[in-house]
Amino acid sequence: MRFDILTLFPEFFETPLRIGLVGKALQQGIAEVHCTNPRDFATDKHRRVDDEPYGGGVGMVLKPEPFFAAVASLPRLDPCEIILLTPQGQPLNQALLQELAQKAQLILLCGQYEGFDERIRQYLATREVSLGDFVLTGGEIPALALINGVVRLLPGTVGKVDSLKRESFEAGLLDYPQYTRPPEFQGYKVPPVLLSGDHQAIARWRLQQQLVRTWQRRPDLLAKRPLTAEEQQLLVEGLAEQHPRVNEAEK
Repeated sequence: MRFDILTLFPEFFETPLRIGLVGKALQQGIAEVHCTNPRDFATDKHRRVDDEPYGGGVGMVLKPEPFFAAVASLPRLDPCEIILLTPQGQPLNQALLQELAQKAQLILLCGQYEGFDERIRQYLATREVSLGDFVLTGGEIPALALINGVVRLLPGTVGKVDSLKRESFEAGLLDYPQYTRPPEFQGYKVPPVLLSGDHQAIARWRLQQQLVRTWQRRPDLLAKRPLTAEEQQLLVEGLAEQHPRVNEAEK
C-alpha cells in the first residue's frame, strides 16, 4: 500500500514512521510512505503556498495551485483516495480504517493556517476525514494517526491476526480487561475465572466485561449494536455484580 503525504513539514514524519509496528511494516515493504512538500510546486519566487482570504478575515488560506500540481505529480495506483484532513470531515473510526485499508493508495492533504481554498475541497479531494471535534495546528497529527491505524490492519503487520478481531470497536464493543503475572500485586488479585483454565467460562466473563465496560463508558456504541438475549442477561448480571444493591426494577 502506498501513502503520499502532502505537507509543509515533511520532517514531522521522520521519527514516528521509523519506530514500532509501523516502522517494521515500512521496512518490510508492507506499505510505503512518501512526503511531498506543496511549497516545491509554488510558482512565485517566494514559494508562497498561502494568501489572504477573499472577502476579508483573519489568517491565511492555502492556495489551490501548489496542491493540485503536487497531486498531479504523484504516481497513481487504483483504487486511490485523496483525503483532506479537516475538522469538518468524516470522523475517523475503526470502520473507516478498515475501509481505507482496502485501498491501494491514500493521498493525505495536510492543512495549515485557516485551511484550504474551497476548490481543493470540492475538486481535488475525494474524501474529508476528521480526528475529532477539536482543532489542531495542522493536518500532520491526523495523517499520522490515520497511517498508523491503517498500516496495522494490513496483512503481515500484526503477527497474530486473531488479536485484531478481539480489539475495541471491532465487534461494536470496548475491549475486556487484560491481566498478566503476578496473580496478586500489592493485594490486588487477578479475577479467579482467568486462572481457572475453563475456556468457556473465561470467554463468557470477557464478553460480560466488554458489555459492562461499553455500557459504562460508551453507551452510544451499544445504541448502535442490538444485543442478543444472552448478551442482555450478561450485561444485567455484570451490572448487578458491580452494584449489588440495584433491585430488579432498576435493572
